[in-house]
Amino acid sequence: MKRILVQCEKKLTKVALLEDERLVEFFAEQTESRQRAGDIYKGKVMNVLPGMQAAFVDIGLERNAFLYIDDVLPACPGQHPKEKPSIEEVLAPGQELLVQVTKEAAGTKGARITMHFSIPGRRIVYMPEANYVGISRKIESDGERARLKAAAESFRRVPEGLIVRTAASGQPEEVLLEELETLRRTWSDILARAAAVTRAPGLVYRDLDTLPRMVRDLLDREVEEIVIDAEDKGRELMSLLKNVSEPNRVHLFKDHKPLFNRYGIDAELEKCLRRKIWLESGAYIIVEPTEALTVIDVNTGKYTGSVNLEQTVFETNLEAAVEIARIIRLRDLGGMIIVDFIDMEEDEHRQRIVQALEKELRKDRTKALVVGWTRLGLLEMTRKKVREPLDELFYAPCTYCQGTGRHYSSLHPAFRSPR
Repeated sequence: MKRILVQCEKKLTKVALLEDERLVEFFAEQTESRQRAGDIYKGKVMNVLPGMQAAFVDIGLERNAFLYIDDVLPACPGQHPKEKPSIEEVLAPGQELLVQVTKEAAGTKGARITMHFSIPGRRIVYMPEANYVGISRKIESDGERARLKAAAESFRRVPEGLIVRTAASGQPEEVLLEELETLRRTWSDILARAAAVTRAPGLVYRDLDTLPRMVRDLLDREVEEIVIDAEDKGRELMSLLKNVSEPNRVHLFKDHKPLFNRYGIDAELEKCLRRKIWLESGAYIIVEPTEALTVIDVNTGKYTGSVNLEQTVFETNLEAAVEIARIIRLRDLGGMIIVDFIDMEEDEHRQRIVQALEKELRKDRTKALVVGWTRLGLLEMTRKKVREPLDELFYAPCTYCQGTGRHYSSLHPAFRSPR
């Protein structure tokens, strides 16, 4: 069972997704600084860096965006040359390009952009030049996957690419074709607007705002209700749902308490954003995000088990694997992630930990890959970066310790008086 909570404030909209009453996803968007991932711009190449095989492109934001060579070469599988050309052979300073933001700007880094365009619908993602069909990994029925694959191949016009999303499962072919035609018209409009932008940089296409994007990306058959605390936004949501679902799934929250307090969201967020997170058994995990990667450490803590050491370690690691997948998803951690599970003697136990982690990660909308165990016994995985992690949304580095989490004490040599 899933429930979506929407808390509307004066300049901020916050959305929480609960699965079986546990918080698994959260995002917040300010009215004045909406997310840009998915937006399409007409940009101007400012610098070409052959040593990095990349270019910096002015798309009209505070910092220039980063465009890598792989995001310039054709998106179609099998069309990449055996040896990549130099970026200088493909792009030149002053050149104008149509690009799409794939990753938000973060810290001192500008946005990541691509020339491999994708326009998501509720049931289909339309890629004008990808030349392949993909089926959501969350559709598990082989028969349904085959049906949707055949339908998408019959609809597709070369060199179009299509990804069939989870919401397409069970839908008749005419519904999918109707959505595809809408997405094709959207792409045609984008090309027309791009041609009308006579001078770069300029915004050509803006992805959906918070509520319609939520309906598109989060709403599925398992969502039993959407609870929202603003009457005007509730009416907007009901109007959106008339086209895709039953509007009676929307319930207006009326209480003297704030919505998130009523459901314990603020307290759960505070708990999940801590460095040390306790598990129900008494074990705990430590989460340490760094610039290069995120390190997660598992400890038995107060849990002593009841059989033997190997079983105690396995049970701790199994509980931790489920919670780690939730924390990664909730905090929107991306890039390389290294998990230091407690050492296990049995290969079967290590395999079951990987299986448990992969099972939980399949619930995640963001692509994640469990690479496997390293020679040092660490579990390595990666997850696609799209937005800033939740940590950066809620916390800023301490101006006193500069983000180290430590500061000089009176015992430090720097504070000792000379003899």
